Amino acid sequence: MYEYEFVRIETRFWTSEPRENYQDLVREYAAQKWRLVQVFAPPVGAYGKASWYDLIFEREK
Repeated sequence: MYEYEFVRIETRFWTSEPRENYQDLVREYAAQKWRLVQVFAPPVGAYGKASWYDLIFEREK
């Protein structure tokens, strides 16, 4: 059995760059035994850019 954690990463409007360092975030979760399963991108919004992404982590219960 697994448990899941969903972490939303907001992006900057004009550049679509993430507002926080996602690489450090993945390392932090990995240190807690979480495994990155998928990055979910929503349908694009204004100007063809996504305003956020979800990082989906899993680990055994």
